[in-house]
Amino acid sequence: MPKVAVYSQAGSKVGEIDLNESIFGIEPNNHVLFEAIVMQRASLRQGTSKVKNRSEVRGGGRKPWRQKGTGRARQGSIRSPQWRGGGTVFGPVPRSYSYKLPKKVRRLAIKSALSAKVLEESVVVLESLNFEAPKTKEFVNVLANLPVGKKALVVTEVLNENVALSARNIPGVTVVDANNVSVLDVVSHNTLIMTKAAVEKVEEVLG
Repeated sequence: MPKVAVYSQAGSKVGEIDLNESIFGIEPNNHVLFEAIVMQRASLRQGTSKVKNRSEVRGGGRKPWRQKGTGRARQGSIRSPQWRGGGTVFGPVPRSYSYKLPKKVRRLAIKSALSAKVLEESVVVLESLNFEAPKTKEFVNVLANLPVGKKALVVTEVLNENVALSARNIPGVTVVDANNVSVLDVVSHNTLIMTKAAVEKVEEVLG
């Protein structure tokens, strides 16, 4: 059963916590992680690229020359795809790129991402994380007292507005609640910072 040190908000070590082995201690499945990341990145695509086909391009209503007798190839419109300024064939149209993976695959992916962070020793557990008012300087001091990398994902049990506002202007820091932890967020940050209550919530949801 993996163990992780628990820190206070001031940065001092106050104990250890045993993590659920079925969530934080499995062997990461790299293929499932890859599939989950591709799915999430696909869902972030806007899908707004658009071209005009021959029916949408302005002009071209009249036959450019008669059918026979000119010695040239027969043409019906100057907006056919082979003409400069003509319509585009099989071009992109607005669409959604999102798709879904099976629920079991998604659960395995998030477990693999969390277990990989534990193996990398990149998980930091806080006893609690609270601010009386939004203060970016206070959040910077908290991060300075903890063993974190350049990019940190902060997971709280529920989304605390003061914590979220305090971290909003810090480059590389993202705050999410335990119900919205995604594979892409976990993988794209160097350090995973979780409150003790958030760990319990994640274990409850994924256990």
